Amino acid sequence: MKPFGYLRAASVAEAVRGSAADPGARFLGGGTNLVDLMKLGVEAPGLLIDVSRLPLDRVTETADGGLRIGATVRNSDLAAHHAVRTRYPALSQALLAGASGQLRNTATTGGNLLQRTRCPYFQDTSKPCNKREPGSGCPAREGAHRDLAVLGHSAACVATHPSDMAVALAALDATVVLRGPDGERTVPATAFHRLPGDDPATDTVIRPGELITEVLLPPLPDGAVSLYRKARDRASFAFALASVAVVLHVRDGRAEHAALAFGGLAHRPWRAHAAEEILRGAPATEETYEAAVDAELAAARPLRDNAFKVTLARRLAVDALTELTARP
Repeated sequence: MKPFGYLRAASVAEAVRGSAADPGARFLGGGTNLVDLMKLGVEAPGLLIDVSRLPLDRVTETADGGLRIGATVRNSDLAAHHAVRTRYPALSQALLAGASGQLRNTATTGGNLLQRTRCPYFQDTSKPCNKREPGSGCPAREGAHRDLAVLGHSAACVATHPSDMAVALAALDATVVLRGPDGERTVPATAFHRLPGDDPATDTVIRPGELITEVLLPPLPDGAVSLYRKARDRASFAFALASVAVVLHVRDGRAEHAALAFGGLAHRPWRAHAAEEILRGAPATEETYEAAVDAELAAARPLRDNAFKVTLARRLAVDALTELTARP
């Protein structure tokens, strides 16, 4: 047992001060990922700052018709929220596709965004891993990488980001709100997570001492519908081999608005900008969808054992777009 300090923050300001004063501090919400990593020896924080009782557990309407989601809203509560289910079904579907019911009852919005990769080399402290120990190497490239990245990876890391929720937030153009020693700032969900490059140990753009306080969802364009689809090795409690979140509005047979994000393929949720560029204003047909998705996935660089992910992601995306097009 490695000793660590514990602080139950009474306010956001106190939580931020505690984190800024101790570089080894970690925020504790539901603990569904952090505590596991502490047990494995991957994480060894000197201080746990409990933010679970802060008044950040509400989902409220914004003036423009969007939603404000507090960082400690539980995944189960968010998935079941009426406004989420009716206006942002892709988000509800993504949350329900993640983990188990027991974990969703504990896991928080902020913690979900901050969960770390399930790459087996990262979680095994007897193995080298650049994400855990910079400069030690990436044995996954030549080892067990079936479940790992085909897009955006580097020589230093081929890990994938495990969140389902974050994929939906990327497609929905969400914004992450951060509070830190220098005040409050916002980051688009699409820019919140990093690609590995030569610094895979840094997962996000969070600065020292910053705390996620909420996530903002803008209103969807009039007439837009959304969907989340996930392929995995078993029906529940499994991370995505590939997943896709789609937002689509078809008018007069053409895709007036289209947003896609892939999960399970990269170090972060992968916003499909190349596909979206082809889709906007184009005929809403399966041929268009196939061409758009193929253009996006042309950037894929599969490894020895995971080329199947490209085909899987293609089928998921084309099927999701086709299904949304057929809806009245």
